[in-house]
Amino acid sequence: MNSCRSVVPLAVLAVACTIASAQTTAENQLATARVFSYEEMKTRTMPNGAEGRSVFSGTIATGEAVGAHESMQPSGTVPPALHNIQHSEFIVVQQGTLEFDHDGKAERASPGSIIYVPIGTMHAIKNVGDCPAKYVVIQVGGDTKK
Repeated sequence: MNSCRSVVPLAVLAVACTIASAQTTAENQLATARVFSYEEMKTRTMPNGAEGRSVFSGTIATGEAVGAHESMQPSGTVPPALHNIQHSEFIVVQQGTLEFDHDGKAERASPGSIIYVPIGTMHAIKNVGDCPAKYVVIQVGGDTKK
């Protein structure tokens, strides 16, 4: 299997379907059904060469906070250190091979794989392949701004 191929993340489609029933407020990006255009997402470049694009942040009609961002780690990049989060995450691997370090173990994820990170889990995501790794992070519940 070519780990540098791209796949359409199914979890993003599921979140898009959920957005259709979102609350209505002026500041809530999930208040109405919509398309989040890739061209309108601003790229943020980190000192290590990794890139991030914020997709959305808001609250769906059932009350959960939901956020999403896309990340790209170049091959050979020093990854962020182990950290914990105050929300749960689904990480959809689009391209490359990631290593998911958590709970004293390491698991590999290739394109099409989905990583689940429960709230409070100490973890790190590292590109262990020979091409850039791209993935979408969908944050649910808790504080999705951290």
